[in-house]
Amino acid sequence: MFWEGASCICLHKGKLLMVLQGTSEEEKRWSVPSGGLELGETLEGCCIREVWEETGYIVKIKEKLHIKEGVSFGINFKVQYFLGEIVSGFPKIQDPDGLIYDIRWVSFEELKHLTLSFPEDRELLMNYLAPFADII
Repeated sequence: MFWEGASCICLHKGKLLMVLQGTSEEEKRWSVPSGGLELGETLEGCCIREVWEETGYIVKIKEKLHIKEGVSFGINFKVQYFLGEIVSGFPKIQDPDGLIYDIRWVSFEELKHLTLSFPEDRELLMNYLAPFADII
């Protein structure tokens, strides 16, 4: 089996857009907005849709940043990370899957201590936030 999706790294005023996610029975953890590719959708389109559903923000894609590939729970996966820029909207959870519990703009210092859905992403995310580490 193969799963493909997109994630959005969205920075604003020195902070990173993140969502608290999980199923009703599991511990909630933080992640950048992300999700799976739907039939007929481009990865860029997937990224834009996922940000909208999970946060209420409309983004435009600035560039491709990173690809993460691997195997998780026996499923081969590939995730394309994009840099997104907010063009409109306001924080509003409208996730059709009911997996999002909170939306937050996270600083470099906060990111160091959050429990992440994908702990392997911490270094990547911190690298993008590092230029803003001294911004309060």
